[in-house]
Amino acid sequence: MSEIRRRDPRREWIARNRLHPEHASVLAALDGIEGGGATSEWLGPSGVIRKNPRAVGFIGPSGIKRIDRSGLQSGSQPTVSAMAVSGDSRRAVNIAEPAFLVAVVPDLIGGRLSAHDKDMLGLARRLADVDVGRPGAVVAILFCEHKEEALGEVGIDKVLHFNEAIYAGFAPEVRLAALTTVERELAPRYWLFPDSPLGGADLGRRLALRLNERPATGVWQIEADNEALLGWRCTARGAAGSLDIQRPLPRFVLALAECAEPVDETRHAAERLSIAGVTPTTLSRIEDLGQVAVDPAGVALAEAEFILSGGNGVKNWDAFHHAAKVLGATEGASRVAVDDGFMTRDRQVGATGTWVTARVYLAVGISGAIQHLQGIQRCDKVVAINLDPGCDMIKRADLAVIGDSAEILAALVGMVEQRRGGQRDAA
Repeated sequence: MSEIRRRDPRREWIARNRLHPEHASVLAALDGIEGGGATSEWLGPSGVIRKNPRAVGFIGPSGIKRIDRSGLQSGSQPTVSAMAVSGDSRRAVNIAEPAFLVAVVPDLIGGRLSAHDKDMLGLARRLADVDVGRPGAVVAILFCEHKEEALGEVGIDKVLHFNEAIYAGFAPEVRLAALTTVERELAPRYWLFPDSPLGGADLGRRLALRLNERPATGVWQIEADNEALLGWRCTARGAAGSLDIQRPLPRFVLALAECAEPVDETRHAAERLSIAGVTPTTLSRIEDLGQVAVDPAGVALAEAEFILSGGNGVKNWDAFHHAAKVLGATEGASRVAVDDGFMTRDRQVGATGTWVTARVYLAVGISGAIQHLQGIQRCDKVVAINLDPGCDMIKRADLAVIGDSAEILAALVGMVEQRRGGQRDAA
């Protein structure tokens, strides 16, 4: 039989055409995988090896391309007691007898998991699922009330919830005592804290010092250590963020945002867990006087949690300012609105203005220039109000409202004022 390699131009054309109905099956055949897969390279018509850049990463259940930062280029999770969930593409995973525990203490600001918290849980899943035969479990330690209804969908196997009012507010010593008890009773293999100024950085360092451990701070990546069986190495930012430092991964990790991909392929049990021996006590030398009321107009854009931003589509700026006051939002603006003199330069959002990290960013009449989208890329939730359903801001938004911005803002303000009025009457 001739050893000359024969080309099939039609198959090569289908392999390059993602929209062709036979694209997936042809890629699978080229890669020698039955029933699916994606080849990373093939021989082109000129004899040159062609590479498929779309083969890097994987497609999640929602159809969004995901990149595996571990370098494994696999979207699968260990199938431990896994079964398909009816009506949901996620796999249900229940780890009944974990080989070890990975403890995560999220910031949980406002009772909800932030994007940073979800990245931490994704990092915890990588550490817990390193050995398919002997998987670990992710334990989330939550203080006070939370508003999350689907903790299992972010990769949590067990939930340890301290719900006493004594843990609310600024209570580092009381929380430290509870975490010390968790260390004594559960002995987690790893402790993960978000390296953020919202509480995780301080609490993680306090606990590491109490237990005489040397933590790794500013961690933004972990990778398998080839010299140690099932071991890890971490890469952390050092020297004021000017260089990377590599070291073996310690037990205590304070990680930065985007340290890992959040979990979106599996649904875990999120079983309630309780431990004995936790006796919270107050400390007389520390008294939390509660949060101080701050005028949203005086908050810097880079520190604001709720931003109402206006663009060229805003025609009634008096109504816009009134809406920001009623909603309790910090005002922002696009470059066009600033150039036209409707807002001051310090309120400009975007790559040429201020990069913002708000939990909620409400964009009113902003089409979404690339510089503006760069400036809001770290916002948790983006809500867009616009007349153009095809603009880039609508495509970026988590929630889009198509309509006249003045009418929608007026209706929103009316609903808020009516709700507040009803609460005052009830009181």
